[in-house]
Amino acid sequence: MAALTRPRDGRVIGGVCAALARRFGISATTMRVIFVASCLLPGPQFLIYLALWVFLPAEKSASAAW
Repeated sequence: MAALTRPRDGRVIGGVCAALARRFGISATTMRVIFVASCLLPGPQFLIYLALWVFLPAEKSASAAW
């Protein structure tokens, strides 16, 4: 499994859905649809997204990895 980092490419807002999709091996579009559908249910989904955006590290660029 891939490390849980927010990718530099494929982001729409913060890259959280793209990171989770890559981690679980599904498409980013599917993860975004699941997230939007889950927001229709009561719960702290938006707060969890914000927390992951803050605490997940961004993926390092290839030029910075030397």
